[in-house]
Amino acid sequence: MKQLTVKDLSMDEKLRLICCEGRWYTPDLGGKLPKVAVSDGPVGLRKELQNEDGSWKETLPSVAYPSVQCLANTWSRECAHEMGEALADDCIENDVDILLAPGVNIKRNPLNGRNFEYFSEDPYLAGTLAYEYIDGLQGGGVGACLKHYYANNLEYNRFEQSSEVDERTLREIYLKPFELACKAKPVSAMCAYNRVNGVYASENKKGFKILREEFGFDGAIYSDWDAVRDRTAACKAGLDIEFPFNQKNYEKLVADYKAGRVSDEEVDACAARVLTMVYRCAEMRGTKKAKRTRQERHAVARKAAEEGIVLLKNEGVLPLAKGQKVCVGGEAARPKRSGIVAGGGSSFVEWAAPLFDLPALLESRLGTPVRYEASFWARGIVSDWMKPHKMLLNAAACDVAIVCANTGRDVEREGSDRDGMRLHAIQEEMILETAKRNKNTVVVLFAGSAIDMSAWKDSVAAIVWAGFPGDGGGEALADVLTGIVCPSGKLSESFPYCLEDSSSYASYNDPFVARYEEGLDVGYRYYDTYDVDVAFPFGHGLSYASFEYGSLSVKAGKEGVELRCKVKNTSSVGGKEVVQVYVHPVGSFVYRPYKELKAYDKIAVPAGKSADAAFTLGKDAFAYWSTAVDGWRVDDGLYEILIGASSRDIRLKAMVECKDGAFRIV
Repeated sequence: MKQLTVKDLSMDEKLRLICCEGRWYTPDLGGKLPKVAVSDGPVGLRKELQNEDGSWKETLPSVAYPSVQCLANTWSRECAHEMGEALADDCIENDVDILLAPGVNIKRNPLNGRNFEYFSEDPYLAGTLAYEYIDGLQGGGVGACLKHYYANNLEYNRFEQSSEVDERTLREIYLKPFELACKAKPVSAMCAYNRVNGVYASENKKGFKILREEFGFDGAIYSDWDAVRDRTAACKAGLDIEFPFNQKNYEKLVADYKAGRVSDEEVDACAARVLTMVYRCAEMRGTKKAKRTRQERHAVARKAAEEGIVLLKNEGVLPLAKGQKVCVGGEAARPKRSGIVAGGGSSFVEWAAPLFDLPALLESRLGTPVRYEASFWARGIVSDWMKPHKMLLNAAACDVAIVCANTGRDVEREGSDRDGMRLHAIQEEMILETAKRNKNTVVVLFAGSAIDMSAWKDSVAAIVWAGFPGDGGGEALADVLTGIVCPSGKLSESFPYCLEDSSSYASYNDPFVARYEEGLDVGYRYYDTYDVDVAFPFGHGLSYASFEYGSLSVKAGKEGVELRCKVKNTSSVGGKEVVQVYVHPVGSFVYRPYKELKAYDKIAVPAGKSADAAFTLGKDAFAYWSTAVDGWRVDDGLYEILIGASSRDIRLKAMVECKDGAFRIV
């Protein structure tokens, strides 16, 4: 098929091209162009089939991967890349050209209903993992869609509320993950619903200019579904295509063009970028076929879940030993519907695989019967008044009691935010009552964002963060609990003791405006700068192995700093360790958070062996956005480099000085 340019299209065709077809397709203009199919699915393809009149609708079952939050907890570029590759296979089998993913919005507020869809509170971690996800997806022949651009950090009144953010905070926190992810050259990006400093994201010309001219984005920008209020204003700002098709918006755009309110050049610019995206997708797809079988894709999901499960607390009760008497409570252990262990909204996946059965999986590994009682519903409604009583009797009679607590799609979902950070009172009560009867109580949490555990954290022997682990999550969890897999996940967000401790809690918020008064102090940047105690810090995660850090070597020069250290596994258990590198500016003349993540690596270290971790910190690792010069700036001065196992578990330190743009060791 000959590749057309805007010169080959009439104005009527160009206006039609930038307004899409139906809900999920770009127009083919009567067969002139390839038709591009888009679909939801950051953690599993969510392809809808439906009649034109909406009288029939079906969502195709698919592999359910761990939530993006769980993926981020792997801190594994390899897992992110493989998940992208596997998702490409899902799309190819179902004739989908662009997957509407990934989302890289920052976790500013613990209550955001879509936190489970996003990577992190830290822009570097979010952006680098998103890069791998996009690279894997597009390498597999399917286009990515980077979203939601930008400053979309709550679901509350998302169609109207304005995120009021200063320029430096935007650059360093909320735009940075988009900048990093753009290095993977995504074929498309999606605007957010909200306003940014009073201007709708769909009409934010300044934001689109930054994306294209500064971040190097060369794809097409389209709207989130029904995010366009004024198609003409959006076109003039640089929004290339509107989804879904809106007859009223289309007719107004045509009328505005005829009235001279939008120019040929503005329409041509949008149409040209849509054409480029259409042909790029056709070229990427080519004759590619799925590389992995569905079972192999399930294995990818299981591996990501294994590495994304975080052992938050362990007083020696884990791993479980063969022959132990174990009881399990909570419907999340044997879910009757996938929404019990997954978030809701456009990322919700109809599982192709059977729902897992944790008690049965544990039985097969321990070699002894595992007692199970549902105990409670996710919403806190007791399903059978006798079952909580039975669970407590079992707990008293067993060596280990496991309570599976959860939120699920009824609590965490697109379109609304959580009411609070705590579990339902009945779940908290079940945890406490179980712990009274068994000192070896283990709590397994199926949730997508930080939970306030203050009511019961100190009463239990172990806490395991399963997240929303996908259809391989049951197997992965059983392997972690029994020691077949050594846990290696680390938190990609801080867990404060309570909502009131979060930096955004006191910021002004009404139906019209959300003021980002905390500025740069998001997540650990706030907690570590102001020495606020947290339940579990950013980057935290325990292991059955133990690791020592040492032999730090540093090289410094004009381009930055090179680091190398050794990580020794001092235990009899092989494991993986996430080595984290933070930079602390000493004596800065502008406000800077105490420390910021600038590099990380996940390395496998066999029992009793050592492995090297190496990092390169370029000048950008020491830079801040200067509003005085409207650009990035590295000031002369001292910078302390901190290497550790979490933001609050620093093992090695070094000091370097920047002078006249070059670095030296102090």
